[in-house]
Amino acid sequence: MSSAAPRRILGPFAAASVVVGMVVGAGIFRSASLVAATLQNDVLVLAAWAVGGVFALCGALVYAELASTFPHPGGDYRFLRLAYGPLPAFLFAWSRFAVIFSASAALLAFVAADYIAELVPMSAGARGGVAALAIVTLTALNLAGVKRSTGGQMVLVTGDVIALLALGIAAASLIASGTPPLAPTMAPQPFGAAAFGQAMVFVMLAFGGFNDAATLSAEVRTPRDMTRAMVGGMALVTTLYCLANWAYLAGLGGAGLAASNAPAAALMARAFGPVGQVVMVVFVTCAALAIVNALVIVGGRTLYAVAGDEPALARLAAWDEAAGVPRVAIWAQCGLSLCLVAWGSLSSGFAQMVDFLSPVFWLFLSLTGPALIILRRRAPGVARPFQVPLYPLVPLLFTGGCLFVLQSSVRYVGLQGSLISFGVLAAGLLLRVLLKAPAPLQRGM
Repeated sequence: MSSAAPRRILGPFAAASVVVGMVVGAGIFRSASLVAATLQNDVLVLAAWAVGGVFALCGALVYAELASTFPHPGGDYRFLRLAYGPLPAFLFAWSRFAVIFSASAALLAFVAADYIAELVPMSAGARGGVAALAIVTLTALNLAGVKRSTGGQMVLVTGDVIALLALGIAAASLIASGTPPLAPTMAPQPFGAAAFGQAMVFVMLAFGGFNDAATLSAEVRTPRDMTRAMVGGMALVTTLYCLANWAYLAGLGGAGLAASNAPAAALMARAFGPVGQVVMVVFVTCAALAIVNALVIVGGRTLYAVAGDEPALARLAAWDEAAGVPRVAIWAQCGLSLCLVAWGSLSSGFAQMVDFLSPVFWLFLSLTGPALIILRRRAPGVARPFQVPLYPLVPLLFTGGCLFVLQSSVRYVGLQGSLISFGVLAAGLLLRVLLKAPAPLQRGM
């Protein structure tokens, strides 16, 4: 393993841009209609997004304490290893590398290609080429150095924020001109736990990713900067999401939002005509690329961290001190994402497979709140630059929310999706056995 290691060179704004960039992507521009169609109640739609924001903020507080107390490029991997041991941590890292990060990067690169195709028509093969080019370009940006990659992230995230603010401006202009919503508000449907749970799966897909910025905890200048990035970033995201959904409902109406596949573009077209639609297409493309870039930033760091604990993966545990990046690990992540882009160009089930992995994501996230409690009891003397307020209520609320979304996601994806989700974990167990096998067996692999 290389003797070089991460350096503390990032400020709170650079880290916060990764938090916002990991969360604000294509999700808010797509999942809002699914939430509206599921709940069919304008009040419940706004309530679901507000609940999602409170839940995500609780999670950000939990991660702020863990990341500032145990800074490490592995993020969740490190916290789970300290609390539960090497096997659960390895399975987490495996599921994140094998599908969650690589497939998400490929999928969002396709989202960017699809939106570009709205302006420049292209074939399915050409879209796959654009998606691959986006991943390679952003990988090269990251390999140029952590300061340059996070600088590019701040530019892309600025586009995200502008796009969501533009939705609020569009709705306000329609209200000021006396233009009624495109469709009437939905006839309020009564609250149902099952429907609300399904809606929260879509909501939390849009909020998902806030935990991944913890992989930068060993590179921010001070632990308090990590706290500011986690909490400040999620507070901004929650505000922007509530603004966007209010704008959708005000400009399109509940029924219009539920029926639209691209509510952001529809709202901008209604308020500002074709020019507004083109501008939103550009912004949504930037939003998708912002998440791809953030996935490249944090994905390689998780692989780097687990490789440092596994002698058989030592080649991946190399840190480029000059650039401040885990170069080999980032290339490995890029290679797998490109393979999935090639497969995704041929398979109509690519996006569905990513959705199927939601149960695994929420399974591991539900372990984080208890990990905080375990580590407080196990290591009471460790300095904690930030402590979760209202302890242990906040981590327990976060854990309860994770378990609720976990069971909702299992019900949503059904038996087939659950088998795929937990099949990934089974493959990780097999890989673990092979990595721990005697040297002659490893040489024969």
